Amino acid sequence: MLMQTHEARLSALREELARRELHGFFVPISDEHLSEYVGAYAQRLGWLTGFGGSAGSAVVLKDDAAMFVDGRYTIQVRDQVDGKLYDYKSVPADKPGDWIAEKCAEGARIGFDPWLHTRGWAKAMEKRLAKAGIELVALDSNPIDAVWADQPEPSPAKVFIQDDKFTGRMGAEKRGEIADWLKEEKLDAVVISALDSVAWVLNIRGADVDHTPVALSYLMVQADGTADWFIAPDKVPDEVASALGNAVRIRPRDSFEAAFAELAGKRVAVDPERSVYAIFDRLEDVGAEPVQETDPAVLPKAIKTEAEQAGHRAAQARDGAAVSRFLNWLEGEAPKGTVDELSAAAKLQSFREATGELLDLSFDTISGAGSNGALCHYRVSEETCLPLEPNSVYLVDSGGQYKDGTTDITRTVWVGPGEPPAEVKDRFTRVLKGHIALDTQTFPTGTPGSALDALARQFLWQAGVDYAHGTGHGVGSFLAVHEGPQRIAKGSGSQAGTDQALIAGMILSNEPGYYKANEYGIRIENLVLVEEREIEGMEGDWLGFETLTFVPIEKRLVDRSLLSEAEVAWWNDYHAKVREVLAPQLEGDNLAWLEDACQPL
Repeated sequence: MLMQTHEARLSALREELARRELHGFFVPISDEHLSEYVGAYAQRLGWLTGFGGSAGSAVVLKDDAAMFVDGRYTIQVRDQVDGKLYDYKSVPADKPGDWIAEKCAEGARIGFDPWLHTRGWAKAMEKRLAKAGIELVALDSNPIDAVWADQPEPSPAKVFIQDDKFTGRMGAEKRGEIADWLKEEKLDAVVISALDSVAWVLNIRGADVDHTPVALSYLMVQADGTADWFIAPDKVPDEVASALGNAVRIRPRDSFEAAFAELAGKRVAVDPERSVYAIFDRLEDVGAEPVQETDPAVLPKAIKTEAEQAGHRAAQARDGAAVSRFLNWLEGEAPKGTVDELSAAAKLQSFREATGELLDLSFDTISGAGSNGALCHYRVSEETCLPLEPNSVYLVDSGGQYKDGTTDITRTVWVGPGEPPAEVKDRFTRVLKGHIALDTQTFPTGTPGSALDALARQFLWQAGVDYAHGTGHGVGSFLAVHEGPQRIAKGSGSQAGTDQALIAGMILSNEPGYYKANEYGIRIENLVLVEEREIEGMEGDWLGFETLTFVPIEKRLVDRSLLSEAEVAWWNDYHAKVREVLAPQLEGDNLAWLEDACQPL
């Protein structure tokens, strides 16, 4: 029997928990690979609650339930999740463990799926609940799966080879380097469960997860350089198996856990941030020694080869022309009042599709008109869609997946026909100044992203304002649009990636912003490549950024009086390069629009 209401689904879950003698259950947004985006089969939180955000969790108890989200989703959770069924809790101020301890009596048993949480999370939660006399129970199966009658099956999509001309390195070479590392660390094998790492090591791609070209699978690399790839056999065409060769043994995905027995008595590397609790637990059960080590693919994957860098430049140029066609169309149509957030996002996608090279979007387009633009991770839906009103601010953050690269760009535009208010121009120009400051900075090798973050915020800080997201994230090569380990963000240590030194070959976003609640949002985002720099009289080795994204920036929102001569020169040089890159791809009205948009300040 299919349950159409979220109330009925919650009731069914509570009946299942009672059958298992449980007093509660954790429901995260997660899959067994801890992916940022998860397949339809793993959308358990959305099915149960209706929540469509990309970060959050729920806790279901016998008589109470709560949704835990951060400040990005304060409005969205109230729009999508019934307040009669769930309390709204804001993290990090509200902690699930504290809420459970308040609601549950001593002796309560709270379940969790060990394939959806890290070991660190489980240990910390176990310790917190134990203080209240509450037991945390690792379950053999997920109770939501038991009541979700029409739960989708995992994707059957075939995998395909990512050609060496795009990767610049053969898979055998990558496995060999991992094998050398294992031997140096006196380890026998490594379990790799992050989907983009599996794809990178094997030079394969898939279509199992929206927006990220990966395949649901696990990989064990042995110290002799051979590997066991656990994937549904029907997903692997003969030509892929042949290309991988005999050194990669293809085994059924559902045999992954049973294969741990082969590791008995061995020292096995497992990444505690990218692998779930169950992997550690099962390895220990069979007598293996799981050793906490960072996934050996993470850092080399982030340092792009010459082939990957060239691919990115080609993808950015192609994508830039598509976005420019969209901006020209938008400038003509939006002031008529006939465009809304959904139709704008669809039109932008159509321009990318017209390239004939688009394989997917790299994430759901953030199409934010007016007040919705102030939600920095806004996701447009039929329920929230706003029109692009004349004389308003529109923010569009989007990207594409192409065989040669992954793009991510944000532009903020003024929907005419009137002049932007002075405050909007002031804020936009301060964001622009921060963007330029980061783009032009040189820095010594060994510099972490956290050391650069304030460069992008300084002009906003001078006005007493800030933004509540990081300034830059890593980007993959036809892989995840959000890729570690590097970041440009506040803080260090506790914020993963901010202590990672930036290394030549890494690609990051440069995306400062400003958001005025209930009014408008501003963000300017380009992708940049970390490159070596020569400085006269320099001592030691230095780095800087090569800009990869070339699309005009909204001139009507710039307050020229706030820019220094050096910043004006950056603007003019940047737009000269935009014209150089894009003009050969455009013609007619689109070329005329580009010429006008690239005029010097």
